[in-house]
Amino acid sequence: MKFDDYVRHDAMGLADLVARNEVSAAELLDAAIARADAVNPAINAIVRRLDGRARDRIGAEDLAGPFAGVPFLIKDLTAEFGGEPISSGSRFLADYVPAHDSELVRRYKAAGLVIFGKTNTPEFGLTPFTESRLFGPARNPWNPQRTPGGSSGGAGAAVAAGIVPMANGGDGGGSIRIPASCNGLVGLKPSRGLVPFGPNAGESWWGFTAEHVITRSVRDSAAALDATAGPDAGCPYFTTPDASYLSAIAEPPRRLRIAFTARPLAGRSMDPECGEGLARTVRLLQDLGHELIESAPPVSREEFTHAFTTMLCGETAATLSGAARDLKRPFDRDLVEPATLALARIGRAVTAEEAALARQYFGRLTRRIGHWFADYDVLLTPTLGRPPFPIGTLQPDGFERAQLALINRLPIAGLIKSGPMLMKFAEKTFDWIPNTPVFNATGQPSISLPLHMSRDGLPVGMMFTAPLAQDARLLQLAAQLEQAQPWFDRRPDL
Repeated sequence: MKFDDYVRHDAMGLADLVARNEVSAAELLDAAIARADAVNPAINAIVRRLDGRARDRIGAEDLAGPFAGVPFLIKDLTAEFGGEPISSGSRFLADYVPAHDSELVRRYKAAGLVIFGKTNTPEFGLTPFTESRLFGPARNPWNPQRTPGGSSGGAGAAVAAGIVPMANGGDGGGSIRIPASCNGLVGLKPSRGLVPFGPNAGESWWGFTAEHVITRSVRDSAAALDATAGPDAGCPYFTTPDASYLSAIAEPPRRLRIAFTARPLAGRSMDPECGEGLARTVRLLQDLGHELIESAPPVSREEFTHAFTTMLCGETAATLSGAARDLKRPFDRDLVEPATLALARIGRAVTAEEAALARQYFGRLTRRIGHWFADYDVLLTPTLGRPPFPIGTLQPDGFERAQLALINRLPIAGLIKSGPMLMKFAEKTFDWIPNTPVFNATGQPSISLPLHMSRDGLPVGMMFTAPLAQDARLLQLAAQLEQAQPWFDRRPDL
């Protein structure tokens, strides 16, 4: 199968070709492998190839399911593929091999997807850009000098480059929506508890993290949700899935009351390109008959940044301790990046009281935003605070590296006083992702759509967020926008 034919179809379209015997699963896999061989050296999206296992599966199984025979990639973080290393982007975990599949990977296989590789991620998925020391930076197919975002940056780059029509991603602070925005793709973070996280964990990052896919079409996102949504054994909570998200998008949404704001919710500034994209999207929605009202949910930037950073530090400390436990060997600080080590050391100095206060804050925030949404069906914001930046922009500069080194040498008493240093790091990050993390904290569904291009030819996503469990509403609106302003054939020229 030639690349031009392969890339003309989304995942459902490729599965239909297989079902009608117009092409075989093996031919699709050959096309995906050939594309990966051709472009991955330039974008570093795939960090582990599983070609042999994929070919063995095609030869041994009669593939079934809605995506039977479609090539697929999983993120090298949380998506465990039994018998294959899962590094989480860290040198400390580079040789860790899980014994079995995660529940989500099992559901991907049951849907007929053919997994042939793992995608690049920052260390433990901690940053909204993908530049680990283990694998090096993933690069944006629209401009390889720019970031593809993170933490699912490799997944976004692989889909934008045409290696696969969709790929697995995980979103703890925007990590599906960020690369969707950077790479001109569709990225849905489902409602909390809609997609399973088992069997080894009940939740990640206090329940902030949700797994799903990054796609080129809305229908692929809806069909993938149909294939994977629903509780698994022992889940601590779940959102009951709709009967069929794919069926839901066959109907246009009713007239929606949509709030919009250009004010960054947890950041300090917004690039004019993002504001221009927002204004154009507002006009498009008005032309489609929706009611648009300028309004923003109540979020205190300072409180949110402090609470989110408290969570992140504590979870990073627990991640490193858990990794040492799973590997059955002492933790080696030289095998993790300085920023990761600093977060973990501060996390060990955070008291139980401080962690509980942060959780209480998120509970209050979720209630406040829930009441605010009583007046609106959807909130529209820019996904990010700026278009994709040059690789290395958010890496610590010389002064910041010295501060990290200091944090990593301080005794516990000194760590307790290091909060102001950490807040300065956090502010830079939240200026890049001012909106996405808020809805990880609340658990609401949120989707980034490729509705704007910057003057220098870079994708700029627009983000739509709905009340909890209203994933179908977002997908219906996304399908309507996809029809009104098609993006599928807009691809980077690699």
